[in-house]
Amino acid sequence: MKCEIIIDTEHEEKIVIYAKKENRFTEEIKQIAEQYSTEFLGYKGSEITRLNPFDIYYISVISGKVYAFCKNDKFILKERLYTLEEKLPENFVKINQSCLANINKAERFDTSISGTLKIKFKNGDTEYVSRRQLKTIKERIGI
Repeated sequence: MKCEIIIDTEHEEKIVIYAKKENRFTEEIKQIAEQYSTEFLGYKGSEITRLNPFDIYYISVISGKVYAFCKNDKFILKERLYTLEEKLPENFVKINQSCLANINKAERFDTSISGTLKIKFKNGDTEYVSRRQLKTIKERIGI
């Protein structure tokens, strides 16, 4: 497969793929492009940081504020959870009423507690999947 990158400040950024058929490789390229095309502003004290969805482990609502949890930091987001759910790529899935999880950042899924599913993320944090979202999560991770 050939790859060509054209740097041109006059045109809008976009990725075009010519393929005989859609496959896993083209789907992965599409997901990566979607992740990098969407950025959010994260607030931490007086600092404002551009957050790429690829770096976010999960997004959770705590005491009415929306937080994005990254590797070692958490940032306040000024958007509502349902708005973020529409903008985020497919690897983000709603796991309970107040949390969207990046499935690619999950390290382990624990089913030891009867009827529930616990997700441990690569940064060490854990979140629980609600019974309402359990079927969707199991389908997404292939259980």
